[in-house]
Amino acid sequence: MTVDRLVCANCAGPVSEGRCAVCRAHRARIQQENPFAAISPAALIALLVGLLAVAWVVHEATV
Repeated sequence: MTVDRLVCANCAGPVSEGRCAVCRAHRARIQQENPFAAISPAALIALLVGLLAVAWVVHEATV
């Protein structure tokens, strides 16, 4: 799960903003457990598209 979708039960704000100590602690714990949690889904999709484009170019260059 990404941090940008979580809502804090303490302050009712997004955890990604870190408005209170509970938000900041939870955000830090998630980022320790999963270093990719801070990356948004849009960024992951862009990375995947970029990697596919590079693979396609390399494949076309070797053919």
